[in-house]
Amino acid sequence: MKKLLLFLVLFLGFLNAESDIKKAVFDLRTSDLITFENRMIKGVAFNNAHYQTTFKELDIIVIVHGGAYKFFVKDISKTKCKEDKKLQAKAKEIHERLASLIKTYSVKFLMCGAGMKARNIAKENVLEFVEVIPSAMIGLIDAQNDGYAFVPID
Repeated sequence: MKKLLLFLVLFLGFLNAESDIKKAVFDLRTSDLITFENRMIKGVAFNNAHYQTTFKELDIIVIVHGGAYKFFVKDISKTKCKEDKKLQAKAKEIHERLASLIKTYSVKFLMCGAGMKARNIAKENVLEFVEVIPSAMIGLIDAQNDGYAFVPID
């Protein structure tokens, strides 16, 4: 009887721990640098801090497409955004901050392969920590069907 009671307590504790993980999929489409920094980079840190104060985790997936490709390429001069001087000046800092989001908060970045092809962005020119998926729509559908809350950033 004691073993059964112990098992039930452990099992219920496990179920409760599962509910302490919140999940969000960021639909990142913006090409605006300020929006990207405020809503994406600072937003991830802010939202994680909020959930940490309530002893919960925040699991974030970011689907990169639309105008947001330019923030995830190694060499901007090899893209259509090569004239964007503000981005060129901040590219190294942005890449470091994105890498920090992965290290600190385990954020997962998924990039739309169909859009990469349409924009002639080679996989070799994409930051190492970005995973290429067939399309943004597939990533969004899969994440939402896995229980991730939809957060648009455009």
